[in-house]
Amino acid sequence: MITLTDAAVSQIKDMMEAEGDQSLMLRIGVKGGGCSGLSYGMGFDSEKHEEDTLLDINGLSVLVDKESEPIVKGLVVDYKQNMMGGGFTIDNPNAIASCGCGTSFRTATNTGTPEEC
Repeated sequence: MITLTDAAVSQIKDMMEAEGDQSLMLRIGVKGGGCSGLSYGMGFDSEKHEEDTLLDINGLSVLVDKESEPIVKGLVVDYKQNMMGGGFTIDNPNAIASCGCGTSFRTATNTGTPEEC
């Protein structure tokens, strides 16, 4: 369903270590908002909810909520480092349009809730 590159997994594990809690899980989801209507969310969570899907990706526990599942199917998360620092990149084959700043998107079946830029 979701691919995390080795670089992304390594960075996430480093971040978990900095949090001091190796039992944390990565939560990936989508919420309404942004110029194009949908925005990604990534963060740590210590609880799996009943409607969540729990994935094991390269030894990392990843949670996806039921509503986000069809939107993030096929998602590829990478981590890139350059002279200016580093950051996660997301490639979503379901996205048909994104805003100019690249932080929001929409799919053919879900336009989300666009906001003013």
